[in-house]
Amino acid sequence: MRPGPWACPLDTGAALLAGPGTRRYLNHVAAQVAVIEGDGIGREVIPAAITVIRQLGLGLEFQPVNVGAERYLQTGEALPEDDFAQLEAADAILLGAIGDPRITDSRYSWQTLGRIRRELDLYANVRPARLLCGRLSPLRDPGPRAADIIVVRENTEGLYSRMGGRFKPGTPEEMAIQEHVSTFRGVTRILGYAFSTARSSVVLADKWQAMPHAGALWQRCWRDARDAHPDVPARHMSIDACALHMIAEPWQFDVIVTENCFGDILSDIAGGLIGGVGMAPSASINAATGRALFEPVHGSAPDIAGTGTANPAAAILSGALMLRHLGFAAEAAAVEAATAAALEAGECTADAGGSLSTREAAVAIAWRLG
Repeated sequence: MRPGPWACPLDTGAALLAGPGTRRYLNHVAAQVAVIEGDGIGREVIPAAITVIRQLGLGLEFQPVNVGAERYLQTGEALPEDDFAQLEAADAILLGAIGDPRITDSRYSWQTLGRIRRELDLYANVRPARLLCGRLSPLRDPGPRAADIIVVRENTEGLYSRMGGRFKPGTPEEMAIQEHVSTFRGVTRILGYAFSTARSSVVLADKWQAMPHAGALWQRCWRDARDAHPDVPARHMSIDACALHMIAEPWQFDVIVTENCFGDILSDIAGGLIGGVGMAPSASINAATGRALFEPVHGSAPDIAGTGTANPAAAILSGALMLRHLGFAAEAAAVEAATAAALEAGECTADAGGSLSTREAAVAIAWRLG
């Protein structure tokens, strides 16, 4: 099977597919990377990731964008138009995390991360989960059949469309409606992206029995996608069975494609199989426009923010995904290999079995890049 853009992250000789969204920067034309450290540990892991990327000497231009809880609490602005224009113009966005316990209004995340995904139409949320160090697996003796899964999650529709409402809120008669939204265009393009990413196979995970209307649309589009890619083995699983088999037999999965909410859940399961979400990178991509955002899966983790103990691996690996998107495939593979080597040597943070600080763990990886 043809390798996808996230394939074989530790094989520097792998032929990586430069998909339609991949950008290439040659002849010393510097890529412009908009950087949002955001909230919580995002303010620690993103500088760590940039430290590693700078070690490669690629000349990328990192442009800070002040989006986060502190500014929101001071000004009431979540993402001003001037800052959003800077994100639109960037070649890539590197983001730490959005979320602060002082802000309970969901509009904050909707107007920041939600707006970026929605208005830049970053429809494909790609979350690769590959076990880089055997001792991090929660499974007994994973051996050569360890997890190497890519969850491709529809990123702009589903239950996260925020359609619905509350009637008589705060009373004994309260009623809440949360709508699931799936469109033919949205489902078709996420399935197409999943097949283009596949290295060996694609699994569609859904719950069509309990969601007959959305399920019928997904099944219709799934049949069309399979017919359009007859060389890629494909099968359908119920979401609950898929979750079970991911834990029991993760080696059977290559690409799993699903809707927004289910993808959020499955990607956390996949993260658990590789040592936790502190090891899990992600990318949100529009393959047609080339716009993309890269962020660790772990969120802002306010309970450890400011302690210097956050694992920078997910942010660093997200940076590697960004490098591959920008056309630096060999450099991306080198970052991934250096991360794996540092983990194997125990030069990492406590959650991965080491004793280093966030900054020290990043330096250990950067040192391996020469």
